[in-house]
Amino acid sequence: MAMRLSTKTDKPKDTKGALKRLLKYCFEYKFRLCITIIMCFCGNLLALAGPKLAGNAIEEISHGSGRINMQIVIHYVILMICCYVASALISYIVSVTMMKTGRLIAHRMRQDIFNKLMTLPVGYFDRNQVGDIISRVSYDVDVISTSISTDTVQILTSIVTVVGAFIMMFMISPQLVVITLVTIPLAVMYTRFMGKRTRPLFSKRSAKYGQMNGFVEEMFSGQKTILAYGREKKVTENFDVINSEAADLFYRSEYYGMTIGPSVGFINNLGLALTGMFGSVLYLYRIVNLGEISSFVLYTRKFSGPINEIANIVNDLFSALAASERVFRLIDEEEETVDVEGARELTDVRGDVEFDHVKFGYIEGRTIIKDFSFKVPAGQRIAIVGKTGAGKTTLINLLMRFYDVNEGHIYVDGNEIRSLTRKSLRRAYAMVLQDTWLFEGTVFENIAYGCDNVSRQDVINAAKSAHIHSFITHLPKGYDTVISEDGGNISKGQKQLLTIARAFLYDASILILDEATSNVDTTTEQEIQKAMTSLMKGRTCFVIAHRLSTIQNSDNILVLDQGDIIEQGTHQSLMDQKGTYYDMYMSQWQ
Repeated sequence: MAMRLSTKTDKPKDTKGALKRLLKYCFEYKFRLCITIIMCFCGNLLALAGPKLAGNAIEEISHGSGRINMQIVIHYVILMICCYVASALISYIVSVTMMKTGRLIAHRMRQDIFNKLMTLPVGYFDRNQVGDIISRVSYDVDVISTSISTDTVQILTSIVTVVGAFIMMFMISPQLVVITLVTIPLAVMYTRFMGKRTRPLFSKRSAKYGQMNGFVEEMFSGQKTILAYGREKKVTENFDVINSEAADLFYRSEYYGMTIGPSVGFINNLGLALTGMFGSVLYLYRIVNLGEISSFVLYTRKFSGPINEIANIVNDLFSALAASERVFRLIDEEEETVDVEGARELTDVRGDVEFDHVKFGYIEGRTIIKDFSFKVPAGQRIAIVGKTGAGKTTLINLLMRFYDVNEGHIYVDGNEIRSLTRKSLRRAYAMVLQDTWLFEGTVFENIAYGCDNVSRQDVINAAKSAHIHSFITHLPKGYDTVISEDGGNISKGQKQLLTIARAFLYDASILILDEATSNVDTTTEQEIQKAMTSLMKGRTCFVIAHRLSTIQNSDNILVLDQGDIIEQGTHQSLMDQKGTYYDMYMSQWQ
């Protein structure tokens, strides 16, 4: 089970850096974005022509009446309608284009995340909850994509509108522009002040959602255990705490974010009031006419409106930046160490394995494997037993190079495994773990997983060897029956048998069986043991077992305790010693 995430979250560390990296994703579609910017520019210019045309129409009416004047007014009105319709059509095209761009960026970002996950060491997944990782792939990327699709359009529109409106306002009356600009610094300072308060909240909110998703995923995985132990109330209480914290962070971040827009709007309206007051004075002194005041007021709204919009989307931008930081932190995670220069391919594997004074611990200062040494000749079956935490599974992790040793060496066929490519080393092993893994697909596809170009007969032979063929033939579509996600529509024992069949089919010289028969009944277990005896013949086999009755025919049995081999030998020799193994074996028959 994954380690619990800390409830403490960090503030954003590099918002500018996250923004730059987001822009890099955007620049991959620079041609599309350039066209969008040009269209956005043209659409806003058309929209900016509206107030000027309206002012001209008002000025025409204010200077006289009659048919000719009305014809001119109607002409201005028609032009204004045409400009607004064209602007709206262009805005629609821009919005659709940006939506598609956001989808493409989200697709690329998710692909980068998934590719990264495939290169991360096993230790990363041991330290992080699955739900939190999924949250970054789904929720965080969705937040980023939505922000790119909508907020980017608003920002582009706002920039063009603000600049264009300012130019038109200055051309109409520089005096009124000075009055209007008095309130701009107030809006900017307020927005920056609130931004510093809301940005950390959005970062904490994203992290809390990741923790909540991790908790939910963990509880759903263990639902039967929860019901069996009657822990529904306790689990609900724990979720209520996390959910309340997430809801509180959502409320606080949205509350502060949503106050920015109305507050900036009030400041802008204050500027509009000052404009109206001083505009009246200028009109009385005939510095500006009525049409110019009308146009100026309309441009003022266009000038302040985008500032309002930017203020309203600040919380969305902060949320997107917080989400992007979480995504980029994952992408920046240290990958599994690359193969050493000149690493060799492991071919024609015999199966000789040697541990030479190996020392290892998952956490610095906490050693699990201490000065561990033993040799396994090719074709031998080695059983590894011991109490929980003795280091049995750790040996397999080291053998597969899921982790590298701190000290000492591990050899396969005389090759130090760090001098080999990981891919070729891992292809030398077939594994059956206690925790079975099946994917949504047909029975045939699940058994043939990892093997290319295998025939149906090969799969059937493997299934027969694992004593699962009869069960498969009674399924609705036999080997073409689709298994639901994680094998949810078949029993646990049957899932284990399918993974055993998969290992039998896999052409590997070394087998690793970690409690491979722990989920089958005694009768089936005995049948599998007979089949495994013949199938493992000529292969080196490591068997981790708690049922000591299943390993009596092993060539060598290693008894581990706190990372050391305290006993080793055949079943009979260890029983004759009447030591730790003898006590463990006898306790299982009492």
